[in-house]
Amino acid sequence: MNIGAAAAATGVSAKMIRHYEAIGLLPPASRRDNSYRAYGQHEIHELRFISRARKLGFSIEQIGELLALWRDRNRPSRDVQEIAASHLADLHARIAELQAMADTLKALMRTCHGDDRPECPILDGLGANAN
Repeated sequence: MNIGAAAAATGVSAKMIRHYEAIGLLPPASRRDNSYRAYGQHEIHELRFISRARKLGFSIEQIGELLALWRDRNRPSRDVQEIAASHLADLHARIAELQAMADTLKALMRTCHGDDRPECPILDGLGANAN
């Protein structure tokens, strides 16, 4: 199938498919006589793998490592689990940071009257540590 059909089949845009090839995440597609890229089921499966990994928040570097492990049928599963565990720890840290941000914003909002007065504890709070 051509790149448009591969994009439709995987939900990965043609632009991103070209990008993944350019950065070496995917090997360059074979070419037809008319120089159009040709994708088979193996490439489609890899594109779906990449798409799912991106939806789970893995970085391009991590996806490259996971793809290499997926392609190596003799890999130890512990290598895959280490990447997943590291990513999960990063997700938990980001969740904690976001929760702290939300808690701070909630506290600032509770102090604001939200009326016609010009005084705004939210702006005061944001400006308190601006220097």
